[in-house]
Amino acid sequence: MARRRSGLGWLLVALFIVVPLVEIYVIIQVGQAIGPWWTLLLLVLDSILGSWLIRHEGARAWRALRESIDSGRMPAKELADGALILIGGTLMLAPGFVTDGFGILMILPFTRPLFRRLLTGVVANRLVVLGPTGGTGPGTAQRPGPGPDGPVIRGEVVDE
Repeated sequence: MARRRSGLGWLLVALFIVVPLVEIYVIIQVGQAIGPWWTLLLLVLDSILGSWLIRHEGARAWRALRESIDSGRMPAKELADGALILIGGTLMLAPGFVTDGFGILMILPFTRPLFRRLLTGVVANRLVVLGPTGGTGPGTAQRPGPGPDGPVIRGEVVDE
């Protein structure tokens, strides 16, 4: 587990160094191709488009979440969509074309299912429960999970 955290730390350090360098490189290349003022205009228009998209898709995700809760079903897809819109919006706040591109891809409804599958995989890998023997299992010794016949619910039946 400590090795996994160490790898995550190095990944974050690399991202905090590599992503700004890539953004600066792309902005310089675009600026050389179309000029500095057009580059600034493109960055501003990109931000305006991103804020409109966040507002529009965020409202749609909120409505879907409310409908799911009101109908009594688990809003897993709707929560994932909300998280992706939030992450995409955060990426849109960072100035640059690369992060804006990833942000827009996370916000658009026709590319969001790809990122939803990635998010589901990441969350599923992080939610591994260790059993009493140390392997994966339904629960731990302190908090047992369901047995082979299903969950056991202890209670008392009261006839009225």
